[in-house]
Amino acid sequence: MCGIVGVLGDHEVAPILVEALKRLEYRGYDSAGIATVNDGQLARRRAVGKLVNLSDLLVHEPLAGKSGIGHTRWATHGAPTVTNAHPHQAGKVAVVHNGIIENFRELRAELATAGVEFVTETDTETVALLTHHYMNDGMDPVAAARETLSRLEGAFALAFLFDGHDDLMIAARKGSPLAIGYGTGEMFVGSDAIALSPMTDRISYLEEGDIAVITRTSVEVTDANGSIANRAIRQIQVDATRIDKGGHKHFMAKEIAEQPGVIGQALSHYLSDKGEIILPDGGMDFSTIDRITMVACGTASYACLTAKYWFEQIARLPVEVDVASEFRYREPPIPARTLALFVSQSGETADTLAALRYCDGKAQSILSVVNVPESSIARESDLALPIYAGVEVGVASTKAFTCQLTVLFLLVLKAARDRGVLDEEAIADHISALRGLPSVINTALEANSAMRDAAYKLSTARDVLFLGRGHMFPLALEGALKLKEISYIHAEAYASGELKHGPIALVDDEVPVVVFAPRDALFDKTVSNMQEVMARKGKVILISDTEGVAEASHGTWATIQMPKIADALGPILYAIPAQLLAYHTAVAKGTDVDQPRNLAKSVTVE
Repeated sequence: MCGIVGVLGDHEVAPILVEALKRLEYRGYDSAGIATVNDGQLARRRAVGKLVNLSDLLVHEPLAGKSGIGHTRWATHGAPTVTNAHPHQAGKVAVVHNGIIENFRELRAELATAGVEFVTETDTETVALLTHHYMNDGMDPVAAARETLSRLEGAFALAFLFDGHDDLMIAARKGSPLAIGYGTGEMFVGSDAIALSPMTDRISYLEEGDIAVITRTSVEVTDANGSIANRAIRQIQVDATRIDKGGHKHFMAKEIAEQPGVIGQALSHYLSDKGEIILPDGGMDFSTIDRITMVACGTASYACLTAKYWFEQIARLPVEVDVASEFRYREPPIPARTLALFVSQSGETADTLAALRYCDGKAQSILSVVNVPESSIARESDLALPIYAGVEVGVASTKAFTCQLTVLFLLVLKAARDRGVLDEEAIADHISALRGLPSVINTALEANSAMRDAAYKLSTARDVLFLGRGHMFPLALEGALKLKEISYIHAEAYASGELKHGPIALVDDEVPVVVFAPRDALFDKTVSNMQEVMARKGKVILISDTEGVAEASHGTWATIQMPKIADALGPILYAIPAQLLAYHTAVAKGTDVDQPRNLAKSVTVE
């Protein structure tokens, strides 16, 4: 959520800031702004809506200066208005902030007692006013910022800019990610490396509790204890942070099309030529594990639900799956010999990170499956497995989901081998099917026109049901989520066998029902449920393979034909029609596919 960028540069900074903020649009936002220091004077420009509105404003009201900070805001406290947009300024200090200051009301009351007036509804304004208050009491900018930071409770990434100081920026991190970029006579701050990659390929990441005092030629980082703790500088792969649509109309379309390639990339990192499963950092021995607790949010939680079927059926290992926002407050007991496994695209999801910290010291091992190896969740895990999906810009996750599933399936095979519950021939069969997965997905993508035609039918619906059995049930949940996220059509998913336990009351001739039904061991039961829907005039969209379509398509509203695949890998393949149905429905409705309303890519606050 939100995006921060800061520059102490050699050139006019306003266009640089706006361009960097564009690279953070994927995080989700509803207003944007920048502040600069020019000839010692702070000034700012802010606008509601897309960054183009801020760009238009800067044409008519330009900002000069070679030092600046910028922000894309996702509203928490206070509506998305110009007044509430960042940067917030109080006298000689301007601030941008990701996160939530939980004790801002107490601080506001304290400042109000001192005669300080507020003009916004935000928690962030408190940070600027408190820092300004300390400066008025005689503190220099660094001391005032440090004193302010010592008073804050909650989660934050902050960048401070000061009137009269064009070679000073202060950055701090507690709970929300923040990176520092190193140039030649220039320094940069950003929410992630993506924002900074056009400017530098040398990055360091602030740790929890760090405060960085930055000039154009130096960085001094102190940790939560106040000790000097300058962080290691890493060289990033600039190509890995490229953001473009590659000729597609939307990032989501591009990322759906990239799935064969990125899944192949993940397989190449974890599979040897001889079919051995290679894990980094010494790997993990599943023979010492009695159970797994899997924790995630949103789409990642559906990847976990799918993996539960795999772990229990293939590796005979009991699995509990929980959404992080409930797990962290439920405070469940963690028995001995438990593996805690966390899945997060960004590696910064606030609830998932809090759940990980709850398990630290209780679980035997902590393992994470992430797309950002430098993320907080990765760094705080005993073992972190990158999914190699590359940058995912579309808010609705696509390639990250299928890469998560791919890596989780490899873990399942590793567990089955370690626990001796599958022989080598069976494991080799699974690995052979995995190696063929990119080719099968390419074939599935060729059914795009059938998915588009079905989606145009869906686009007029108010409510849609999704059904699946076995490991297709989590995929039905994911399909419903995708449709809700980007088309704003109400959708619900059910295990097919639960249909007559209540949800069938929703079925009539106005309700489309999407059925995931590969010709597997549960096909006949799923088709029986589908027939119950059609008997009540429900409009069925059947998604199955050639054999399944031939057997069960009579009377359906539409069919989408998938290639045949090994039963276990069905959820990965059938994610393609789930994604493309949602995508084409959103296009037909004219909604914002890549940046749907009210949503953010990286949820770094509760």
